[in-house]
Amino acid sequence: MPPETEPNDLDDLGYADAVEELEAILAELDGDEVDVDVLADRVRRAADLVQLCRRRLDAARVEVTRIVADLEAVAPLEPTEGTEAATSDEGPGGLFAAEG
Repeated sequence: MPPETEPNDLDDLGYADAVEELEAILAELDGDEVDVDVLADRVRRAADLVQLCRRRLDAARVEVTRIVADLEAVAPLEPTEGTEAATSDEGPGGLFAAEG
């Protein structure tokens, strides 16, 4: 089981560590000997960890979306002399279509 951290340490906790602690809590709660005196605290901690993981995933999604948008904003490469762009009038086969 990962070392217990205080609730105010959540922002310093990495995603992988949060998932590991959450899995340990779930295994503890799934066991036969759940201490009802700590049950509410463990469930509260698990809820805090789930919220942390969701925030981290959302932040990663936003960052990836931004990076992809930045890449799409870059102008496509111009075809070099003697070649044609893939969107020519020659149809789907382009330069390699069978002549007929």
